[in-house]
Amino acid sequence: MMSKFLAPVLAGMTMAAVGLFTWGGVEAGEVPSASGYKVLAPIRQGNLTVFPVVAANAHDTREFLTLDEGLRSGEVVVTESGNISPLVRPRHPGQSERPIREGGAQVNQLVLVNNSKRPLILLAGEIVTGGKQDRVIGKDRLVPAESDPIDLGVFCVEPGRWTGSSAKFGSFYSAMAQPAVRARAMADKDQSKVWSEVRKSQTAMAEAVPAPAARELGNTSSYAGVMQNQEVQHKVDSVAAPIERNYQSVITQLRDRNAIGVVVAVNGEIIWADLFASTSLLEKYWPKLVRSYAAEAVVTRTKNGESSVKSAQEFLDNMEGRRQMVESEPGLYRHTEITGDGFKAFELTSLLPKTGFDLHVAKMAE
Repeated sequence: MMSKFLAPVLAGMTMAAVGLFTWGGVEAGEVPSASGYKVLAPIRQGNLTVFPVVAANAHDTREFLTLDEGLRSGEVVVTESGNISPLVRPRHPGQSERPIREGGAQVNQLVLVNNSKRPLILLAGEIVTGGKQDRVIGKDRLVPAESDPIDLGVFCVEPGRWTGSSAKFGSFYSAMAQPAVRARAMADKDQSKVWSEVRKSQTAMAEAVPAPAARELGNTSSYAGVMQNQEVQHKVDSVAAPIERNYQSVITQLRDRNAIGVVVAVNGEIIWADLFASTSLLEKYWPKLVRSYAAEAVVTRTKNGESSVKSAQEFLDNMEGRRQMVESEPGLYRHTEITGDGFKAFELTSLLPKTGFDLHVAKMAE
């Protein structure tokens, strides 16, 4: 079954890039394609390439809260599963108490409460730090406003530590997990494979930085700790910062064109796509996303190559799957996993009143 968000797209758009970006032959709101999504000319830095994606239409996403926003304001609380009782929301008059089972902390279990009056978006790959181990969210989902405690559904990204660093969890604001780590959580859903990918990334980062920093990386098992290392940040930012600035310029220039996402290539190989329901939602995640892509580029040692707009468009267009798995919370969201030849795609669809659109689509090459 074809994804409704990414149906086949017709080719055809003439652009010229001068300086940062100068667009020619493109009228505001014009996206000449069957589905309404179009890959534009690439932004390149080192071995990382991102292709902006624009849409004929976008959706109003102002009512949705991001994890960073919720944790920063204190409206969203994350804790170990054994600390659940203090988070139980008082019942309204006439409602019975819901039984809450308590237990010790577990590697793949955290509890989240959304105390805000807005629905909360959780994206696979977002890192929460603290507690007994840092974790990465394993699946896109929506959490209703003023929610009861929910199982967050996470994987550990800090093999080796099981002692409390802080009872309070926060988000790792500077980046999401890089695509290789996200893929193991989203597609494989396997803790051992997530740990293996974290160790591979740590080893590759140590090889990419000077010896003193490499020794520091050898003393931590924390994925977030590796990414917060000063030399690692310098390496990642040297790739991410120019692309972040340039795409922000694209977003500003093409605001009426609805820049809603990217297709990503490393060393000329298309590896990933992230698409959102609106430009404003993309902007909220863009600083984290671009650093995750840059981290992947820093640790990837493969044959150099150059991807084209055509190959990026073909990657985006190919959504014909052999199999679909659908999970749904009626009236809240639907999560669809599409398995095709050489790829997996994941759609998060809002089912809240007056929505019914895809909030986020991620596609990975396999």
